[in-house]
Amino acid sequence: MLPGAQREVAVQTIIEAFRTMTPSARPVAEIGLLIYPDCQLSAIYGLTDLFRVASQGAGYVPAALPPIEGPAPEIRVSHWRQEAGAVTCIWDSHPGQPHDLTHVIAPPSLVLPEAMQPQPVAAHWMMQHHAAGATLCSVCAGAFVLAETGLMDGRPATTHWAFAAQLAQRFPRIRLAAENMVLDDGDIVTAGGILAWTDLGLTLVERLLGAGIMLATARFFLVEPPRSSQRPYAAFVARFDHGDEAIRKAQHHLHAHASEPLHLSTLHALAGMTERTFLRRFQAATGFRPSTYLQQVRVARARESLEQTSLPIDRIAWEVGYSDVAAFRKIFQKLTAMPPSEYRQRFGIAPREVN
Repeated sequence: MLPGAQREVAVQTIIEAFRTMTPSARPVAEIGLLIYPDCQLSAIYGLTDLFRVASQGAGYVPAALPPIEGPAPEIRVSHWRQEAGAVTCIWDSHPGQPHDLTHVIAPPSLVLPEAMQPQPVAAHWMMQHHAAGATLCSVCAGAFVLAETGLMDGRPATTHWAFAAQLAQRFPRIRLAAENMVLDDGDIVTAGGILAWTDLGLTLVERLLGAGIMLATARFFLVEPPRSSQRPYAAFVARFDHGDEAIRKAQHHLHAHASEPLHLSTLHALAGMTERTFLRRFQAATGFRPSTYLQQVRVARARESLEQTSLPIDRIAWEVGYSDVAAFRKIFQKLTAMPPSEYRQRFGIAPREVN
């Protein structure tokens, strides 16, 4: 870490560089932001600001790094909107220069995926730029727009955890990996949550301007560097609307007796079917095997206790059904991507006990 005086000089240098906002002569990339009906405009303008700040950050040099020779590299940003059957540029950070889109981003939507209208014109426009060498990106429900290109077929991709099942149903050839916050597959980059545009933006800044500029930009916006997983934020939502009354009866039993040992014989007897038939229908109706379903129920209750109480972790483990605290910690980390103590530190809202 730099001594106090040097650190203060470095901070002031950063602030002054961000204030100046003098365009450089050599953009390293042009990122086109797609404005489609009901898209999240705050993501459009937020990404515009983030790339602008990152570009200005390339114009300063912390004391520990060698100076940059010549004009600082920067990112050109343009906004594109579908109008009258065509996609046209409506704003450009470098007006008057020929467009050469190296990246295209489909931002989140402000409506649920089932209410999103098909965007064939935008999809064709994205395909054309991809064929010319552009990297295609999406954030949250923007993945539904990107998926219309067909270029995500057979490729790993992510979206908001709450929309994952719908994306998989509508575009079954996508290799969905909804646990990821950002999934960089080279020429296709997808991000998960509705505010994951910061994670995507910083990922692209690191790729284009380097890790130092990415970290400086994150500090300036007071946000974390790109997060790797959605699992700490994803909530388990039990499905009861699948229409299988026998399986629903077994689910109700699991929820009512979640802290008790699991006995498959009890469940398939309640459902009135053989074990093999029960396992097949339970998986089809809920998306989980019974043992995994029970883990999800128990961890959801543990998360609530960690967020809202100051109970010891071993007590929480016991109350949700785990006599082996080590096993509880292992399962909790598997489902949330962090240990219980770290989860409580990040999400806990209960008053801390003072010793």
